[in-house]
Amino acid sequence: MPTVYLLDTVSGNIRSLVNAIERVGYTVEWIKSPSDLETAESVIFPGVGHFGHCMSTLSKAGYIEPLKRFIASGKPFMGICVGMQALFEGSEEDPAYPGLGVIPGKLKLFDSSTKAVPHIGWNSAATRASPDGSLYGLRPHSKYYYVHSYARPVEGLEGWDLATAKYGDEEFVGAVSRGNIMATQFHPEKSGYAGLAVLKAFLTQTRLTPLSGLATEVKERASVGGLTRRVIACLDVRTNDDGDLVVTKGDQYDVREKADGNGVRNLGKPVEMARKYFEDGADEVTFLNITSFRNCPVRDLPMLEVLRKASETVFVPLTIGGGIRDVVDTDGSIVSALDVATMYFKSGADKVSIGSDAVTAAEEFYARGKTLLGTAAIEQISKAYGNQAVVVSVDPRRVYVSAPSATPRNTIKTAFPGPNGEAYCWYQCTIKGGREGRDLDVQQLVQAVEAMGAGEILLNCIDKDGTNSGFDLELIRAVKQAVKIPVIASSGAGNPAHFEEVFRETTTDAALGAGMFHRGEYTVRQVKEFLEGKGLLVRNEEKDIVV
Repeated sequence: MPTVYLLDTVSGNIRSLVNAIERVGYTVEWIKSPSDLETAESVIFPGVGHFGHCMSTLSKAGYIEPLKRFIASGKPFMGICVGMQALFEGSEEDPAYPGLGVIPGKLKLFDSSTKAVPHIGWNSAATRASPDGSLYGLRPHSKYYYVHSYARPVEGLEGWDLATAKYGDEEFVGAVSRGNIMATQFHPEKSGYAGLAVLKAFLTQTRLTPLSGLATEVKERASVGGLTRRVIACLDVRTNDDGDLVVTKGDQYDVREKADGNGVRNLGKPVEMARKYFEDGADEVTFLNITSFRNCPVRDLPMLEVLRKASETVFVPLTIGGGIRDVVDTDGSIVSALDVATMYFKSGADKVSIGSDAVTAAEEFYARGKTLLGTAAIEQISKAYGNQAVVVSVDPRRVYVSAPSATPRNTIKTAFPGPNGEAYCWYQCTIKGGREGRDLDVQQLVQAVEAMGAGEILLNCIDKDGTNSGFDLELIRAVKQAVKIPVIASSGAGNPAHFEEVFRETTTDAALGAGMFHRGEYTVRQVKEFLEGKGLLVRNEEKDIVV
């Protein structure tokens, strides 16, 4: 099999890229020192996280000049995400560190006054390369997975072939190419079959791909740009009473069957179900480890193997939650939350989700007078991997009050009065899977974790979980007003109309389903077809080439 060389000097999920490269028929060799660049024939430079951290790492390891020489040699070179950003002159993210200066211009922070930042989700890459062909397999109807806060505006890049995307009213570079260089702001390894096609086109140096047979489709869909509505499939994973890993979905956080109380509700095996959801069009797959497998050696956690196997066949983002905290291993050694997260990232995760520990960290944050120490798990992980890699899973429940003056907490006037006719409520944060309430409201929590470096909120609702009655729109609106980072609506989805409702009635960035998918009542594809039929923009992966 032909070989491509991979430069891994920054943090990130490299396993998924290796799996994607192998899927399209290539093997990977690792560049372990700058001298390896002298003999490499083609190089891919991926990366996630902080621009300054990336450039600092390259500089300290002596890669700056060898990289410039390799790129100037004319051999194929591809940069992905921060690997693309490194090619520019610099970035507002860290002005102290210059980029490689191969491509002119600097990256700028997205305007967060009218939209969530980071920009997370599926967006376009509309090529300007040729009216009769697509740049390295990029297709005008396809969507690609982006996750970033800084982007290069399109002006001032004369002489470079571009593929662009729009986020709100800001147009930015989604991909850029000239000569031997190809770079993407999106992650092709996480962009489903469309992304695999881009990787294959680069590796085979198929620079322009004819679009014959797509003329009508191109005319109809080329103008359809912007961020799609994300539909996420969530799998609650635990060990059953026989020690097997199963996917379960309980009602109101009770995962055991109610008939005899002995068995765990088994709705499938996690790796098989994740692959099914990917093939069915899920935009992301989330694993929530609801038991944390407490008695296992840290480096032999079952979820590590689940991620390794899932990432071999699932080419959309994978999130893992549960057990991301400082732990004491079976031999008595202390393993930091950052080290635990690193193991998950190396096994195939793109994001980690933190739950109860985020509540504790927020309480300490307020007790210190809103002072950051840099020691919380959220802070450590986001500093190393970027805030887009850290999700905070929030489990609030309603507490009804007669008037705002009855509590110091942030209240809302609700359209659904309480048991005694109360017209107001606040959302109390909980820990331990909703079993313990804390004296902290949801707005306080999400603002604290945003300050610590969380990049996304997974917003559950204990009152709605398992009800199949739709999302808590009032809760979602309250949280969206409190933060600027993206929010994923969760809990309560029972049919496709609930997804339309949450996207129409709130500004949520994504919506998540679990039981309705696991039980086979509806498929992800049915939800997306319903949304598309209602005029909402979703990723239509059926027309992408299967690689």
